[in-house]
Amino acid sequence: MRLVVLVSGSGTNLQALLDACADPAYGAVVVAVGADRDGIEGLARAERSGLPMFVCRLADHPSREDWDRALADAVAEHDPDLVVLAGFMKLVSEEFLDRFPTVNTHPALCPAFPGTNGPGDALAYGVKVTGATLFVVDGGVDTGPILAQVAVPVEADDTVEVLHERIKVSERAMLVETVGRMAREGWSVDGRSVRIG
Repeated sequence: MRLVVLVSGSGTNLQALLDACADPAYGAVVVAVGADRDGIEGLARAERSGLPMFVCRLADHPSREDWDRALADAVAEHDPDLVVLAGFMKLVSEEFLDRFPTVNTHPALCPAFPGTNGPGDALAYGVKVTGATLFVVDGGVDTGPILAQVAVPVEADDTVEVLHERIKVSERAMLVETVGRMAREGWSVDGRSVRIG
């Protein structure tokens, strides 16, 4: 399965996928890495791995729609079977999603705590368990059909940063395991139900 991975930051999820793809038995290969900004560690990871890269900055386009179309065209050049949003901090359009099956991770147990502050919202609410979700991206914010979830306990002395780091460890493992299964066993979506195998 050919993966195009989109990043906005340090690229730790990307690195986890690259490490997994080094084993031919994993069933997937990262064919390109894209970003919405320059000078990030995620792109440096791609460069060190010898992968094709592209940057599609919103500021370089006259409208959000033009940016989205340019991003989709850049992705299409690498003929992916799956697009993985790995810490990619931009929403993509329905038109983008019509062109490419796309998955994303979120550092909370969806549908709880959507948006950009999942760990902080979970901590503020006082939940005892939070976690991470891998989902098929749809037109909403963290609302797509759920592929996998992993629970992470909230400790009494957690700060947002400490909790988020603990979630990220579980999130990476879930991403790698699930994408590998999707590659090896196939997958399908029927309404809100996602079946692997």
